[in-house]
Amino acid sequence: MRRYHRQVFRARRLACALLTASVAITGLATLARARPSATPLATKPAWMSNIEAAIGNRAVSVAIGPDGDLWFHHLAYVRRPPASNEKLLLSMALLQRYRPSRTIRTNASAAAKPGPHGVVRGDLWIMGHGDPGIDGSRIIALARAIRDAGVRHVRGSVMGNTGPFARDWWARGWKDYFPADYIPLPTALTYQENTDRHGVHISDPERRAATKLTARLRSLGISVRRKPGMGHAPTGLRPIAQIVSPPLQDLIRRMDLRSRNFWAEVLGKYLGAAEWGRGTIANGARAIERFTNTHGQDFTAYDSSGLSYADRANARGILELLWDADGSSWATTLRDALPTGGRGTLEDRLTDVRIRAKTGTLDDVSALSGWVWLEKTGGWVEFSILSSGFNEWTAKKIEDRIVRIVSFHASAPP
Repeated sequence: MRRYHRQVFRARRLACALLTASVAITGLATLARARPSATPLATKPAWMSNIEAAIGNRAVSVAIGPDGDLWFHHLAYVRRPPASNEKLLLSMALLQRYRPSRTIRTNASAAAKPGPHGVVRGDLWIMGHGDPGIDGSRIIALARAIRDAGVRHVRGSVMGNTGPFARDWWARGWKDYFPADYIPLPTALTYQENTDRHGVHISDPERRAATKLTARLRSLGISVRRKPGMGHAPTGLRPIAQIVSPPLQDLIRRMDLRSRNFWAEVLGKYLGAAEWGRGTIANGARAIERFTNTHGQDFTAYDSSGLSYADRANARGILELLWDADGSSWATTLRDALPTGGRGTLEDRLTDVRIRAKTGTLDDVSALSGWVWLEKTGGWVEFSILSSGFNEWTAKKIEDRIVRIVSFHASAPP
């Protein structure tokens, strides 16, 4: 049982004891008033005063402490946009539901298995299920798997399935230019992160995956009669070949290291489909809310990437979720998925600090939450810093100052 849960139970037992021994306690209190206090008031450690000085009068929420022991807090219950700290919440929700070794499959399917001469009568469908990393090399691997399954002729087309995820491309709190500039269309069958070679977001990744597979099959000597296309696959298809994604822990690491919005929304739809029956941006957000609610947090989510300015979380709640994560079987997996100083989204920051933390950035919004190593006493300590209402680059300087103070000077308060 986690330490902070034991404290709750101890407090309840203490309350009962106080009620049943009120007379004795009153007598002891009278004696205590007749003598000086045995324990002087504790003075605030210098490192806490330094954090308060770094914050000043700015709208910064901070919560710091290990394993249920809250060392420092400042405006910790104020709800603010978490920005890409939403991906941290998504990572936790995914690891809570699935093993880190889980993979996501992509199938080549048809109405029937190939006949004795390797003929697929009708179309050959590419069936995606939420792997955000499908690219040319993965399509080549699928083509080889199709050849190894005995296919020699496709009498129809290679088709990219546009299901089973919905093709929604919007969330409450997004700016109108986000789909064009910051988040490609999140689909179940992805291809090249759903961008073209110029970086433009596309609306037909399924057709492009089918075009690539058609060309590769032909280069392997497999004939395909008709041109590639995309559409909603019919029911009753039978898988002929498949490829699988890297393990979930690797997908989460790639998402968190560079804070990939597209990966977050695809994996959010994957989780939303499992939790609520259909892969939509809203259902991905609902799955995150279900996870946070289960762990006692009153957060608001409208997406999985944290692009929404309407998302809400608080630093104390994120800290408590990190405490819970630290007691789970996947604690090390989550911590290892987060950037270190000098890498990923911390590329130009905190190179002198041992840290694992998720960043977050929107206009006038910044966040940094995770683990930092205590140089004085050793060991990881969890922390969360959320800022809003002022320049995000100023906020990041404050975050870095706080993290350095904690790493080099913090220890348990008296």
